[in-house]
Amino acid sequence: QVRVMESGGDKVQTGGSLTLSCTASGLDFNKSAMIWFRQGPGNKREGVAFIDARSTCTYFANAVKGRFTISRDNSQATVTLQMNSLIPEDTGMYYCATPSYDFCARSWSEPSRYMTWGQGTLVTVSS
Repeated sequence: QVRVMESGGDKVQTGGSLTLSCTASGLDFNKSAMIWFRQGPGNKREGVAFIDARSTCTYFANAVKGRFTISRDNSQATVTLQMNSLIPEDTGMYYCATPSYDFCARSWSEPSRYMTWGQGTLVTVSS
């Protein structure tokens, strides 16, 4: 059974930083793209950052470009979202997800591509 589990959510002040981690199991991680979504209060779920299996292709939501980075360690089956210069609009539940296959496409943020989702980790940014 494919599973992903997020960690690292916390409450921080505006301008602060957080590192979210996602650990995957039950899949060939070396052949799987990974993505972070988020859902803020009253908002729909949106793609935040994407990375392909070999770290050769990444995508970011416009709202986080220049502030967030995504990386992965295939030897540990983990993907990391480094979030800097956080603002209150970054508040929300952050989800890790995988389609269990590799790809790189402009449709990276389409939720229907992703079969396995974690339970989420909460990020709260106070002003």
